[in-house]
Amino acid sequence: MAESLRQAGHEVRLFDAMLAEGVQDYESRLQRDRPQLALFYEDNFSFSNKMFLGEMRMAACQMIANAHQAGARVIAAGADAAAAPEAYLAAGAEVVLIGEGLATLSTLVARLDARPDLPGAELTAGLSDIAACIDGKVSIVKFRALPPSPHEPARAAWDLIDVECYRSFWQATHSFFGLNIAASRGCSLRRDRGAKPTWGDRYLQRPAEEVAAEMTFVKRRFKPDHMWFTDDIFAFRVDWVADFAAAVHAIGGSVPFTIQTRAVLVTGAMARALKYADCREVWLAVENGSQRLLEAAQEHATAVNIPAARTRLAAQNIRVGFFIQLGFLGEELADILATRALLDSAQPEDIEVDVMFEGAYAPEFYCAVHELMHDQVCIENLHRRRREVDYRRERRSLVRRWTRLISNERHYRMRPSAAAAAAVN
Repeated sequence: MAESLRQAGHEVRLFDAMLAEGVQDYESRLQRDRPQLALFYEDNFSFSNKMFLGEMRMAACQMIANAHQAGARVIAAGADAAAAPEAYLAAGAEVVLIGEGLATLSTLVARLDARPDLPGAELTAGLSDIAACIDGKVSIVKFRALPPSPHEPARAAWDLIDVECYRSFWQATHSFFGLNIAASRGCSLRRDRGAKPTWGDRYLQRPAEEVAAEMTFVKRRFKPDHMWFTDDIFAFRVDWVADFAAAVHAIGGSVPFTIQTRAVLVTGAMARALKYADCREVWLAVENGSQRLLEAAQEHATAVNIPAARTRLAAQNIRVGFFIQLGFLGEELADILATRALLDSAQPEDIEVDVMFEGAYAPEFYCAVHELMHDQVCIENLHRRRREVDYRRERRSLVRRWTRLISNERHYRMRPSAAAAAAVN
């Protein structure tokens, strides 16, 4: 969006909060730049992480308040802003974009460009996919229509990013340098989580040749060792992946990369196409091993095709990680044990475990399960490296720890009223 605004004749500057020390860094930039319009995109990928959401919302609202007090018009966007617009409007935002909102943003900017002092009611008149506070009352208009997307540049505004700062951080932390890139917006699966809180029901995939050209530009300009595709689902169509692989190899722009996708999409042909494109790692949004909860969560995977996807990727020497969620509403011990069994059968190289809600059990129980699942995956990696003595000892210890936790699980159960309150909050 930054490059689109620049092509429309606006001066755009970026404050990247990722590596900032705190809100005070934004305050100094605000005083220096004195923007007429402050556009806030809060961290979309923290929407389901309830441990950090409160802190992030507080920081975003403080920055919005600072911009408002400095005389800037303020627009906010992102998953949390769309889910709880009242907090952002109360902090000083005039408009919150709901769903994709890029066409709406173009209209808002054009109206402010023509008349910078335009009153809020006139600024938002006739627009959908927004929340605004008009005459002291919050008004929300969702998905009344899907306007056409504005013309988008073929490449992001990379010059606005302090890439050298990221290079120093990555090399100090990971001993290599990685950058992010996106091949699409939204999620191709119709469900209520993932990218939907930000992008709504719209899924837009960029042309394969365009993505290949941007990867080549990034490779030659910044020389990353690795790239991460931030798409909710990267490998949606085999033909697109094959076209991307052919294009990026034709112009010498290939960089080893990681993606996120769904097990149901990983056919043998898809795994081969990813390998040819130089994909080194795939993270599968597994969620859990309980078919009952997968269906309740609108997931399209099954507890059967997840191990099959793992096998197909392993056959191409592609490393596999699982995203696991604990604390689904209605989750019981049998569901957690089904996830444990899935990890045993599929044996991913890595897992990332998040707790969505405080549900049937107290936080201490989920923390213990989290640790046990991580250790389980690590122990199986020992086995793959043929460290048999360590493997047998660690496996016996793991079984004892699981047995101890399961035998005491009733002590961790929350009272029904407490669990219900946690789910609401």
